[in-house]
Amino acid sequence: MDARIPTTAADIMSSPVIAIPADTGVADIAELLRANRISGVPVVDEAGHVLGLVSEFDLLAKDGKTAATLMTSAVISVSAATRIADLRHLLIEQHVRRLPVLEDGRLVGIVSRGDIVSLLATEWVCAVCGEPVRGPTPPDKCPRCQGDGSGFELHEQPPGT
Repeated sequence: MDARIPTTAADIMSSPVIAIPADTGVADIAELLRANRISGVPVVDEAGHVLGLVSEFDLLAKDGKTAATLMTSAVISVSAATRIADLRHLLIEQHVRRLPVLEDGRLVGIVSRGDIVSLLATEWVCAVCGEPVRGPTPPDKCPRCQGDGSGFELHEQPPGT
């Protein structure tokens, strides 16, 4: 088993990304969000450059007929190498729900609050006593047997746990 600890946007981003062109109509955007159970979608040009984001809020609060007229164009983006701690900070401090991941100026992934929350469900198991511990990284020592934290093994959680 590969027990590599997720540390960057590349490790947790969703890719490929559902994205739309600027001329996408409101009904099509709403259906896309509903069908894919997402709350926002990047708006991109033909080359994959991010022009903006359209969220559920934009659909409800703004008047417009296309993505271009609804989108928020001031988009905070990150690189694939951005550390998870920095992603968390941006999501919290900037009050955004998703961060497009760019490579050479083109959209390659997206990280949402849910992706960060999923890390909290990561389970580590002590190789000495079998004690499970949840968190994005293994503890320094086992809370049950006080064994060294280097003996923890990553156990992936099945969906819905």
